[in-house]
Amino acid sequence: MRRLPATLAIVATLVAAGGASGRGPAGVSPLHGARAPQAVKASGAVTRVPVLEEQVLAAINNLRRDHGLGPLRLNRSLIATAGQHSMSMAEDGYFNHSTPAGAPFWKRIQAKYRPQAGRPWRVGENLVYATPDLSAQRAVELWLSSPPHAENLLSRTWREVGLGAVHSISAPGVFQGDAVTILTADFGARR
Repeated sequence: MRRLPATLAIVATLVAAGGASGRGPAGVSPLHGARAPQAVKASGAVTRVPVLEEQVLAAINNLRRDHGLGPLRLNRSLIATAGQHSMSMAEDGYFNHSTPAGAPFWKRIQAKYRPQAGRPWRVGENLVYATPDLSAQRAVELWLSSPPHAENLLSRTWREVGLGAVHSISAPGVFQGDAVTILTADFGARR
């Protein structure tokens, strides 16, 4: 069994836009660095890492301020979707925007972050993981080194964000039993 190096970090990003009808997105950018879902349950404990979420929010908003952009506000619905997705990836051993059942990321987000009638609705998502740990600075650096991730961080479109960070002491599937920290950032705009 090949073990992941201790400093491995993988990132993935997607963006979806849809009208107020709630139908699917008009377009989705390519998936970067994602792995196919695995149907394997976790054997180790998975815990939420709220301090990392707070630090990443501060780092994103500092970056946006440095580029003349307004800060992103936390949204409870996006926090819930991001946290649930990070937990699912850690417990089930996959790293992908889609669920193991194949539901696209925007459908997962739309279940809680609903479009408003007659108004444009748009969501995006950045993913990153590292083994064993991930800092806010490293997460933002990795996203900035990838144009689609950087675009999400610096988009004028986004108004709200939800962050979900988890740590598993022994994650299954693609994580090969290693300790891993996984972070999901769900971006949204409803006007």
